[in-house]
Amino acid sequence: MEMGRVLRVMLVDGTPRRVSSLRNALDAAEISVAARLSSTADWQAQVASVRPDVIIIHTESPSRGVLERIAATSRGGPPPMVMFTGDDSSESIQAAIGAGVAAYVVDRNLEPGRIRSILQVAMVRFQQEQALRSRLADAESRLAERKLTERAKGIIMEKRGVNEAEAYRLLRKMAMDRNQRLAEVARQIISVADVFG
Repeated sequence: MEMGRVLRVMLVDGTPRRVSSLRNALDAAEISVAARLSSTADWQAQVASVRPDVIIIHTESPSRGVLERIAATSRGGPPPMVMFTGDDSSESIQAAIGAGVAAYVVDRNLEPGRIRSILQVAMVRFQQEQALRSRLADAESRLAERKLTERAKGIIMEKRGVNEAEAYRLLRKMAMDRNQRLAEVARQIISVADVFG
């Protein structure tokens, strides 16, 4: 997070009787609460319109419904979610992290400096995880494309009676002539071979 930049959060607070301590700590840490909701029900539209840096979920204990909504939201990508709760059971911690919570904080100590640090660490961890997911998706995509290319080369080798190097050269030439990616041409060759197979 850039120095001096006001951190904007969306606060989902299912603990109204304890809201003042968290709100006071956020105010003292100069963290802007851009939106405040009383539950995670129908929060998707708010997340999209507010576009907070972080979502803070304050709850006595994460319910199954809350965890399901967190999982559905986290699949959509940013922003990171931080849960402040009084529940320190290992089952709740594992369930929340599994649902996509970037940080799970048992909130018996709500010092402003601590809150800012927790949110900054959660944001960095979230960005690192997003980068890892992106690299994994890219690697999986390249592997899938390579498999298509290998299969298409095999088809060309069989149909044209050429070696692997020549099959690859022909495949590349088709891709260049059609101004298409190698994987797309490979997919077309496989589709045609499957039809006439």
